[in-house]
Amino acid sequence: MMELFANLAQGFGVVFALVDVKLTWLGLNGTIPVPFNILLCLIGALVGTLVGVLPGIGPLATIAMLLPITFGLPPVGALIMLAGIYYGAQYGGSTTAILVNIPGEASSVVTTLDGHQMARQGRAGPALAIAAIGSFFAGSVATVLVAALGAPLTELAFKFGPAEYFSLMVLGLVFAVVLAKGSVLKAITMI
Repeated sequence: MMELFANLAQGFGVVFALVDVKLTWLGLNGTIPVPFNILLCLIGALVGTLVGVLPGIGPLATIAMLLPITFGLPPVGALIMLAGIYYGAQYGGSTTAILVNIPGEASSVVTTLDGHQMARQGRAGPALAIAAIGSFFAGSVATVLVAALGAPLTELAFKFGPAEYFSLMVLGLVFAVVLAKGSVLKAITMI
């Protein structure tokens, strides 16, 4: 458990690291410490939200379009900015789902049910705030869960051999047949 906290603390240390920025472009001498990676995350989230508002353009397409922005950045900053773009695009899809009743992506279809009804009642602001807070909370919990379960799942994956991989593939195919609607013969041919 302490290893999890140590890894999370190391990640926060990288994100909140201060970079000295020269003030010569303002006509001043000297430097000022700036949390550069946090700024990159905020810029990425803002740009991702602006592009994610467009219906039909999901987070992966947004990252693919905005990847050239990160070419001049340090590797850690580029990854942080891409994560911000991803989360911003996820939130941008819920914005159109709430305001226009057109989900920006598949994961925001459920947001249209309650969010658009709130917008029609004149409560679009609270609906957008609920979506933003829910997105932040879910992203934070998911990050902690991935950090906590990453090491045990990696050890389990290293123990897998060819027989276990084959069993997983067969199990997935059986689940696909069981979950398909209609006749079993059609479901088997679908696979």
